[in-house]
Amino acid sequence: MAVSARRGQPLTTQEIYAAVLRLVDEGGVEGLSMRKLAAELDVNPMSLYHHVENKDALLHGACTAVALGLRLPPDDGTPWQEQLRALAHAYRSIALSHPALWSYVNTHPDLVEKEENMWVVFNRVLAAAGVPAGELVRVRTVLYTFVSGLLTAETGGLLAGLDPEGDAETTFDAAIDLILDALESRAT
Repeated sequence: MAVSARRGQPLTTQEIYAAVLRLVDEGGVEGLSMRKLAAELDVNPMSLYHHVENKDALLHGACTAVALGLRLPPDDGTPWQEQLRALAHAYRSIALSHPALWSYVNTHPDLVEKEENMWVVFNRVLAAAGVPAGELVRVRTVLYTFVSGLLTAETGGLLAGLDPEGDAETTFDAAIDLILDALESRAT
């Protein structure tokens, strides 16, 4: 681990990604640079290169850190419907907590790790819903895209513009109800 200029304390990857998230939340991905991050962390910019190669690596690491912090539903026998709802709300929490990073990821699919925990849980829940193994990827992609579109409308203000008196949480729950209904009818 590199030693920073901060009274000899080592710089940790957790510190780096927490600072990346703060900077991206405040100024968007465009506002993130190695120099700004170094200033935020009170380190020499060169010390960051002991931890990450470049800005893309910073964004990838920040995405991974956010994904690891998700509250994913456990495989504890809870009905798949409740697990899918919990998974959807966990995903929504990313969009609401870090809208700039979330938006960036949706236009840079190379940042999406399809083997991370969220996808494993998503596959497990869809299998419990009766989705055949050969259709998991397609169904997962359709549902992910549907929910992402709704969240784009919410975080971008379109949802509020379409229904100014509506409640985004209620609208989100209605969308999840539609998904659940479709999966249930498909299984019968």
